[in-house]
This record gives sequence, C-alpha cells and structure tokens, in this order.
Amino acid sequence: MWYVYILRSARDGNIYVGSTNNLERRLKQHSNGECISTSKRLPMALESYVAVKTEEHARSLELYFKSGSGAAILKKRVLQSG
Repeated sequence: MWYVYILRSARDGNIYVGSTNNLERRLKQHSNGECISTSKRLPMALESYVAVKTEEHARSLELYFKSGSGAAILKKRVLQSG
C-alpha cells in the first residue's frame, strides 16, 4: 500500500502533504527533524491519511492535495474540526 498523509505543524498551524509506502517510518523521520521541508516547523502531528494501491495514484493524489482546489477540499472535507 501507498499512503498520502497530512501533517499539521503545532508551531504555525500550517499543513504538509506527503506520500510514502511506509507511513510509520516516514512519520518518525518527520518527528526526528530528518525532513528538510518540516524540520523548522516541529512538532508535526498526523491529521489524516489515505491508503491507495499504487505509487502512481499516491503521487497524483498528493499533487492534487497541494493544488488550490485540492487544498480547499482538504480543509473543507477532510480536516474540518468537529
């Protein structure tokens, strides 16, 4: 399985979207400051993830969530509170 994951920075409240085939390992890398894109925004918390069968699907979904309309869907439908 491949995962598209959404993290939220406790420091600034911004979200980060990524993809991986090993979610546990990748989350540890983020937590340990090993990822340049999130190391200055620690701590990061897992907000949500989506599991898909292929890397191609995961990468395209990641790119969509990083687009304007995809980010809007994330905020409105996936990350809404309560």
